[in-house]
Amino acid sequence: QVQLVESGGGLVQAGGSLRLSCAAAAAGRAFSSYAMGWFRQAPGKEREFVAAINWSGGSTYYVDSVKGRFTISRDNAKNTMYLQMNSLKPEDTAVYYCAAVQAFGGKYYYRVNEYHYWGQGTQVTVSS
Repeated sequence: QVQLVESGGGLVQAGGSLRLSCAAAAAGRAFSSYAMGWFRQAPGKEREFVAAINWSGGSTYYVDSVKGRFTISRDNAKNTMYLQMNSLKPEDTAVYYCAAVQAFGGKYYYRVNEYHYWGQGTQVTVSS
């Protein structure tokens, strides 16, 4: 089991940057035993995939709409995952969630129903 807490959200103007953090407290397993991901949910819409990272950070995957602007990373020694968001757009406005699932080999995951553990979310608002 792992407990996840997101932070770093806020209000920024279009073109600005934010860095989200997801702090993990694992029970019984090392943080590195989890594949991780970021998802977001805008009002009235379903939760959607943003970025994923495997256990080591050696493999990453992004939704097309954020590729080249967002960077997912993790520091296993600090039990923390990050999402660096640059060149933010109003359409990036959403609640952002971190998620974890026990990893098998070097796999990463990008579907909501593949993840077993979720944080509480942090609001990101991008103004025009």
